[in-house]
Amino acid sequence: MSGTVATRGGAGRFVGARVQRREDPRLLTGHGRYVDDVQLPGMVHAAFVRSPVARGAIRAIDVSEAQALPGVVAVLTGRDGWPLLPPWWPSEGQMPQLRPLAVDDVRFVGDPVAVVIAASRAIAEDACELVDVDYDVLEPVVSYLTAGAPGAPLVHPEMASNIVSATASPPDPDLDAAFAAADHVFSETIRSHRCTQVPMETRGLVATWEPGAGEMTVHLSGQVPHAARAYFAAALGLPESSVRVILGDVGGGFGQKAFHGRDELAVVLAARRVGRPVKWIEDRQENLTAASHAREEQMTVDLAVSAEGVIQAARIDHLVDAGSYPLQPADGTPGLVVAWFCGPYRIPAYGFSTTQVYTNTCALGPYRGPWAIETTAREIMMDIVARGLDLDPAELRRRNVLQAADLPYALPTGIVFDHVTPAATLEQVLELGGYDALRARQRAARAEGRLLGLGLSGYIEPTAFGGGRAMGIEAATIRVEPSGGVTVLMGLGSHGQGSETTMAQVIADHLGVALSDVVVVQGDTRSAPVGGGNAGSRAAVVGGAVAQLAAVKVRDKVFAIVAHLLEASPDDLQIEDGVVSVKGSPDAAVALTEVARIAYDDASRLPDGMEPGLEETARYSAPFATHSNATHLCVCEVDPDTGMVKILDYTVSEDCGVMINPTVVEGQIAGGVVQGIGGVLLEHAAYDEAGNPLAANFKDYLMPVADLVPDLRYGHVETPSSTPGGHQGAGEGGTIGAIAAVFNAVADALAPLGVRLTEQPLSPSRLLALIEDARA
Repeated sequence: MSGTVATRGGAGRFVGARVQRREDPRLLTGHGRYVDDVQLPGMVHAAFVRSPVARGAIRAIDVSEAQALPGVVAVLTGRDGWPLLPPWWPSEGQMPQLRPLAVDDVRFVGDPVAVVIAASRAIAEDACELVDVDYDVLEPVVSYLTAGAPGAPLVHPEMASNIVSATASPPDPDLDAAFAAADHVFSETIRSHRCTQVPMETRGLVATWEPGAGEMTVHLSGQVPHAARAYFAAALGLPESSVRVILGDVGGGFGQKAFHGRDELAVVLAARRVGRPVKWIEDRQENLTAASHAREEQMTVDLAVSAEGVIQAARIDHLVDAGSYPLQPADGTPGLVVAWFCGPYRIPAYGFSTTQVYTNTCALGPYRGPWAIETTAREIMMDIVARGLDLDPAELRRRNVLQAADLPYALPTGIVFDHVTPAATLEQVLELGGYDALRARQRAARAEGRLLGLGLSGYIEPTAFGGGRAMGIEAATIRVEPSGGVTVLMGLGSHGQGSETTMAQVIADHLGVALSDVVVVQGDTRSAPVGGGNAGSRAAVVGGAVAQLAAVKVRDKVFAIVAHLLEASPDDLQIEDGVVSVKGSPDAAVALTEVARIAYDDASRLPDGMEPGLEETARYSAPFATHSNATHLCVCEVDPDTGMVKILDYTVSEDCGVMINPTVVEGQIAGGVVQGIGGVLLEHAAYDEAGNPLAANFKDYLMPVADLVPDLRYGHVETPSSTPGGHQGAGEGGTIGAIAAVFNAVADALAPLGVRLTEQPLSPSRLLALIEDARA
């Protein structure tokens, strides 16, 4: 269900239109082409022997029985002379040495110890059972709360401690004075629990070594093809030009496929060793226990607040679990968390500390808003403050939220907000969701003994970070074919965002052709110009910008040719539906097909000095960050006899700049909200004290189903960013906002019982225990 749309950005013929996604007919009818659909002559299959213990020394490995099994091509262990792997992304912090397979010890349950290459996956798995590994089991470090303590067992023996990174803001007398002078100081420790990304398609690849050419081709389920190519090339010791990465259709990523693990590198290296194409498709147990996890962290928040509810200062202490082999920069998540903590509110004084530690658990990887705890903890604290001051949570936010007159606004950390509308989305969500009526409904429900709760959450989300090749730049090559069709080559790597559709909308608008004439080709490093792929909510922002720039360059060349042919000024020309005409003189026109024919086949008719052909490339470097913002409103009811939570209503007001396709934006919001709901209420990648994962299948790792999710109501505010298209990202905000909104709704429902929630997940068993304790 759609709500009111407040438009400030303006729209073209296609930009802003609810165009049906052109990917959908292929994907919904089973005609997509995923990695597992790739079949190559002579292809063999890989399976991994993985550690069953969280921490232990490898005494011996016997592979003789496995190698003797008919159909087995090779059994490779960590002691077979593998190279050291480069870090995925250079960063500050203490990083372990990376090898594709464990050599002398294992460091989490699921650590790859050996890889079997065989004629089929079934034979490879049977052979894995025949590999005999003798472990000396050692005490693991499972809890991140104790991992950094002196004397804790070392996750990585080559290091002096389990501290990955630690930083803090300098001492600030003004901050101390603000706390000392405050009418109220509220303090709480908020804990987020471990969960995982669970893409529909698990990780997978097919690697082919061509010894004659000295080239490696990798069909990959990934998000960032050119960055993956660079990483594989570094591991192989090859120039990037000798590695080709191809993305077909990708069944979800959510950050998990933005970086590639040791096991994936083992398959690539094994393909070169055996000289045959090697396919590896991760099974669901591997995905849940050995791919990557996220969100195991806590934050202690202190807020200094005036008697009127105005925030005067904030201080946070952040601790995050990096797992064993983090699949992102060591300073990535902590840096984002502390830099953006203040979010959409005026907080004049601020201090922080943040620490990241290793544990003998699955690696920390990015997951749709990997800095989400800054919003989760802050928004939970906003409700705690509101209850403490006997203020409505919406009113407390009104008194602190950034207003249009405050912009541009610099956070204490130096981040500058502009082109954001947190006050507008707050008011829109309250109106669209019927907030006052909901409060009246809640009072009536409480009079009946029902536990009805409302939860708000606001955030400002950094999207499309600028900087180096990995994230900040994008390129597009647009070629008008001799037939007049338009082919677009881009470095994006869509994994569900609808880039084939949205990029075509941008190009059709700015080139002046029919949408059906534009074909977007992405995800192949052999043909696509170097770009950053799809991660960090960047596709629309950076991809849309460069698509527009390239389209304008082609259009300018078309106008130059037609102006020469018609003896007109380029400034007097227009193009619509593939026909270039003189403004006000529709009879003076040339079809784009004729322009293309001349450009390729009749160069003598081109302006003097003009190169033949109709093909242009544009590159764009993003600003430091664009910022989207939104406010979420969740309504839920808690069953006091079972602890079950039912989401009754959900409203989102989002400002992601100029929307290319509102339906795609709403799809991104909806998917994110569902992940947030599941993350708070159901999903939990738990471990026992010995480091054994307790959620290795969908019986134990519970996912949200349709009856848990209500119809969503959407409101839109469109504030153009400073990028060429005015777009801002929308990929991660749905999840970021939903976590806190759902949590706050449940906490609000249980508040009359005196229940104080500070920790996730809010499972039925946990809620029921809290309800029973309150009754007792």
